Amino acid sequence: QVQLVESGGGLVQPGGSLRLSCAASGLIFSWYDMSWYRQVPGKERELVASITKNGGSPNYADSVKGRFTISRDNAKNTVYLQMNSLKPEDTAVYYCYARTWGQSYWGRGTQVTVSS
Repeated sequence: QVQLVESGGGLVQPGGSLRLSCAASGLIFSWYDMSWYRQVPGKERELVASITKNGGSPNYADSVKGRFTISRDNAKNTVYLQMNSLKPEDTAVYYCYARTWGQSYWGRGTQVTVSS
């Protein structure tokens, strides 16, 4: 059974930092491109950052470029999202997404709230 479990969310003040983790199990992690998405109520889920199966070609939404960094450790079956200089508009539920040819999976999400 495939599981993607996000952790590291929480409440942080503007300008602060958080590091999200997504631990994968039940799949061959190194076969999957990984992404982080986020969603706020009433809006569509949006892509935040993505990284290829070998850790190359990180891609970011314009709204987070220069502040967020995606990385992965294939030995630990984990993908990370380092979030710095957080803004109130970064408040959302953050989801981990795994995709390979013909298969994709979502995590259940972790809440990030940026507020003073």
